[in-house]
Amino acid sequence: MTRVLIVDDEPLARARLAALLGECSGVEIVGNVADGEAALAAIGELQPDVLLLDINMPGIDGVGVAQRLAGRSRPQVIFCTAYEAHALKAFELGAADYLLKPVRLERLREALQRAQRRVADAPREAVAWLHGRHGSEQVRIALDEVTCLLADEKYVVVHHRRGELLIEESLRQLEEAYPEQLVRLHRNCLVPPARLLGLKTLADGRVLARLDGTELAPEISRRNLPAVRKLLRPL
Repeated sequence: MTRVLIVDDEPLARARLAALLGECSGVEIVGNVADGEAALAAIGELQPDVLLLDINMPGIDGVGVAQRLAGRSRPQVIFCTAYEAHALKAFELGAADYLLKPVRLERLREALQRAQRRVADAPREAVAWLHGRHGSEQVRIALDEVTCLLADEKYVVVHHRRGELLIEESLRQLEEAYPEQLVRLHRNCLVPPARLLGLKTLADGRVLARLDGTELAPEISRRNLPAVRKLLRPL
């Protein structure tokens, strides 16, 4: 069963896509959301195989979402949009297909089949685990579930959707072990790049990171700000 997440800021468009998916075999709709930020949060929680993704949305648009997912085998992105202008960019980002609205059932089936083949053919991505303790218990957490890593005296506090975990590795050790999966915001903070939603500049000039899945808003140092801005900038 292919798990599909619908992402479109128009309720009628979401309803139409849901109706069309009801005519496609082997498909399960795991959710529908109205913007890019909600999509990134839902991807971590719902683990869809395929996104039906609009482009023109408030906040993080469809291209921005696809940029965060570039290089991943799951979820596969199928753009559903009223405009042809972004087709080249979509395929540069590795989209499985690009459907023009109003989406036709046969084209949707074709796109889903292409996305399903990609998911089936892709090697399973190895899961990276962080091991530590919660109280007196020894536990582990998948790096994909982490929202933020903060240094706290001799430990690092791993913030994730279900709570916190203490680990003994230093931020430097973690940064060196997972250079593609963690980005430094400050000498005391690392985050997975996919968690970055945006920036907030305070009146005193300090810049905070807005992160998916947490109310924490860690400060970004001046030294690391250019690299973080580059991650958030459209390609």
